[in-house]
Amino acid sequence: QVQFVESGGGLVQPGGSLRLTCVVSGRDTTADTMGWYRQAPGKQREMVARITTDGTTTYADSVMGRVTISRDNAKNTVYLQMNSLNPEDTAVYYCNTRRLIFGQLFEYWGQGTQVTVSS
Repeated sequence: QVQFVESGGGLVQPGGSLRLTCVVSGRDTTADTMGWYRQAPGKQREMVARITTDGTTTYADSVMGRVTISRDNAKNTVYLQMNSLNPEDTAVYYCNTRRLIFGQLFEYWGQGTQVTVSS
């Protein structure tokens, strides 16, 4: 059974920083693409950042330059460093790990961690 432990969310003032951590157990994520998604109230879930097995990163335009995703394969862990946060970043942030094997997608989601940016 794949399990996630997400941490690092919370309340932060505009301009502040947070570092999200996601530890995955029950699965070797070394060959997975790992990522962070978010969902704000009344909005669809959107990709924030993802990182492939070789370290290639992709970021949403809305967070480019403010967010850095990284991973530690030895720890089955993915991180999201977020700086210069603004109220529009308020959302539940979800960890994701996925792998395409012979055309079949294996995808798993964490339970989410709340990030609130407010003064």
